Amino acid sequence: MDSRAYRGGAFAALIFLLVQLGALALVPTFFDRGYQAVEDPADPTNSLVYVGAILLATAVMLAAFKYDLDRVVRAIIVFTSGLLSWYVFGAVVPNGVLALALAAGVSLALLAYPEWYVIDAAGVLMGAGAAGLFGISFGLLPAIVLLSVLAVYDAISVYGTEHMLDLASGVMDLRIPVVLVVPLTLSYSLLDDDFSDVAGRDDSDAETGAADEERGAADGGSPNRDAFFIGLGDAVMPSVMVASAAFFSPATPLGVPGVPALNLPALASMAGTFVGLAILLRMVMKGRAHAGLPLLNGGAIGGYLLGSTLAGVSLARALGLAPYL
Repeated sequence: MDSRAYRGGAFAALIFLLVQLGALALVPTFFDRGYQAVEDPADPTNSLVYVGAILLATAVMLAAFKYDLDRVVRAIIVFTSGLLSWYVFGAVVPNGVLALALAAGVSLALLAYPEWYVIDAAGVLMGAGAAGLFGISFGLLPAIVLLSVLAVYDAISVYGTEHMLDLASGVMDLRIPVVLVVPLTLSYSLLDDDFSDVAGRDDSDAETGAADEERGAADGGSPNRDAFFIGLGDAVMPSVMVASAAFFSPATPLGVPGVPALNLPALASMAGTFVGLAILLRMVMKGRAHAGLPLLNGGAIGGYLLGSTLAGVSLARALGLAPYL
């Protein structure tokens, strides 16, 4: 990889780090505010319900692009960006009116000037908010089930049916934060990129962005492009494991300022994510689209299990199986 690729890789890693640290910082406040979305976070069927929702959302979006309803998709994602931003700002800004104004500002910025740094800033807010919400709502076993199923689905949808490639080619022109934009040159402008190589793609250089804010894939596009793109879901899903580990693991917190929930299993899950990210980026930089979640989710789960072992947590408790044994 050349120097541009290394700088791009470092920038992508920074975005992932911000999403994960943001989720960890939000976990206690989200729980205190009653944002837990399910009655029983330990129930693994919650994961299957969510996977079903993803399949349905994917089908709806593909249909929307087929029938030229791009503006509807953009409006929904922009609204969702503002909603998740409101959750985040509401947790860190004491004034509710100010939090609402800041969240509205995120949506307005996406509508008025969706340059790459606006997209990425909104993506970090959305990613941290989504990972924090899912982290407190999916216990250890449901989180592992969720990440494992989505990793398999991601691989099938990119390498098998390839419908994720078709979906991603539809989202790129919308310039919405379902993908993270990693510029490789200082002069790159997302607003000036017409994605003509995406529209006329073949299977080796297709864009493979996220289906929605919760899942995604990674694309190097052509090696000559000035940016590459990673689905926001690639940052969110492993961060769900990190947040779940921090909230549900019996391991002792490390006492890190700003992220009081951080423990060894969560820290190791973060490390595993970055191992997966490094491998993924090396593959992406060769110019071919790849499914991100198999490597990223696999790294997050593997790191979590290793960290649990080092923290003295039994495998049964780490996997969330203790209540069933």
